[in-house]
Amino acid sequence: MSRVEAALQKAQDAGRGAFIGYLPVGFPDLETSIQAAITLAENGADVIELGPPYSDPVMDGLVIQEATQAALAAGFRMRDLFTAVRRITAATNVPVVVMTYWNPVVQYGVDRFADDLLAAGGAGLITPDITPESAGEWIAASKRTGLDRIFLAAPTSSDERLDLVVSSSTGFVYTVSTMGITGERADLDQAARTLVARLRAHGAHRACVGIGISTADQIAGVVDYADGAIVGTALVRALRDGGLEALADVTRTLAAGTSSAVPSHEN
Repeated sequence: MSRVEAALQKAQDAGRGAFIGYLPVGFPDLETSIQAAITLAENGADVIELGPPYSDPVMDGLVIQEATQAALAAGFRMRDLFTAVRRITAATNVPVVVMTYWNPVVQYGVDRFADDLLAAGGAGLITPDITPESAGEWIAASKRTGLDRIFLAAPTSSDERLDLVVSSSTGFVYTVSTMGITGERADLDQAARTLVARLRAHGAHRACVGIGISTADQIAGVVDYADGAIVGTALVRALRDGGLEALADVTRTLAAGTSSAVPSHEN
């Protein structure tokens, strides 16, 4: 069982779903972003997602785009990601996964990226813009290093696609709640519940739902049928508007939603 799977299992054993929190590295500056990730861990996050800034963030909503562009303008370099992971994992046992577009990994070197992430204490990668059949080099590197490889499943995914995603993913399957970019939404799409059920039917052991989740009530609804809920925009907004104190408050509020229900499936 990987560290990510163990964190999800620990939450389930405690009678709740898992809370996964996303933050961009380097926003508003590198040191604050490191402290922000530690703040997530200290206030209820079960898994931390770190996003290295990218110049063409096609999947990100406005709040995250603005944060990552600010980080790039401030001089973020990929080496800063590994510095951040190393500092965070030294301060907390909460597993850290990197959510990254694929081009920066290729530019850095797939094996080099995997080796440096492992050495820094990272637990795996979420890769939103590469499909398993195009990810042979990364699959090989992840098998060699033991890093989790987390692929995405969408409401529009065919049964054949779900088979491939489930068989290729470790840690969990990132379940896209609704089509579109990241951001806060008043109502989550019923498609997320249907997609998780389809993933279960295709053999997925762990499925966590992201995109559009921003309240404790939404988290409670998600963990009624999924292993965990992933939040990004609401956390980035809190950090932007109120600093670490506001981020801690919002994290605690959101994490409380995971206790309202537990995933209704067998391991």
